[in-house]
Amino acid sequence: MDSLDKFLYAHLTWPEVNEAVLAKKVILLPIGSTEQHGPHLPLDVDNFLATSVCLEAAKRRPREMLVMPNIPYGYNEHAQDFPGTIHVHYDHFIEYCLDVCKSVAYFGFERVLLVDGHGSNEHLCEFIARRATLETHALVASTMWTNLAVEKFEQIRESGYGGAAHACELETSVYLYLDPSRVMMDKATDHYGGATGPARSRFLGADLTKGWGPIRLIQWTSSGTPNGISGAATKATAEKGKAILDAAVQNLLEFISEFRAMPATRRVDHRAVKPDLPRLPSLD
Repeated sequence: MDSLDKFLYAHLTWPEVNEAVLAKKVILLPIGSTEQHGPHLPLDVDNFLATSVCLEAAKRRPREMLVMPNIPYGYNEHAQDFPGTIHVHYDHFIEYCLDVCKSVAYFGFERVLLVDGHGSNEHLCEFIARRATLETHALVASTMWTNLAVEKFEQIRESGYGGAAHACELETSVYLYLDPSRVMMDKATDHYGGATGPARSRFLGADLTKGWGPIRLIQWTSSGTPNGISGAATKATAEKGKAILDAAVQNLLEFISEFRAMPATRRVDHRAVKPDLPRLPSLD
């Protein structure tokens, strides 16, 4: 097999990494969480779905991207009352993921996309991408994979606001499509409200495709849902899951084409006076 047809980063040799750099492949880094997803879904939902979107895109255009091994643990303190949930403190999480981004930039990769599967990682991933861009020569972007399927899910969803928050209509549908053998739909229930606040609030709440309310509140997950579900899990179907996954992959492919074609940027220092300030530790 030609090395450029390989799309799994971990399957390359070091000379093949050099070939991928010269081919200007985009690095996809799936980042997830090991977290409870109700009584009907496994702990690997965030990892499995984010990674699956990346892999499906890379299979279609292997010469344009490489999928790195998934980072399986995220920021998750609020859900630890449910057994199985693993939490990594935000500073450890940021620095760890940043080191991964800096490593691939050091080898010469110029485009990196963090593909997040866990809502509580989202703003941390944006910060990681921002720092990696400012501290290396690479352009590093981030997204929640569900952001790539908003339009399609809004066309097919049956639940109202809050029906797609966690272990919900959206996540359960995609998991049903990818691997129905691991979904126990007989244990799925619907629950509106959760860690972000009670249902029917004018100000609080969250939905993966309808967004947040005007005010954000995060409390213990166990105080807002009796079984870890926030959304309409019973409305999930494999047919919806296929449509959601296809839309996310198609939008990811379109962005990769745009991302690869973006010209290299050059920093312009407009200061009249350039003080000789100490170099910041983060800019090593």
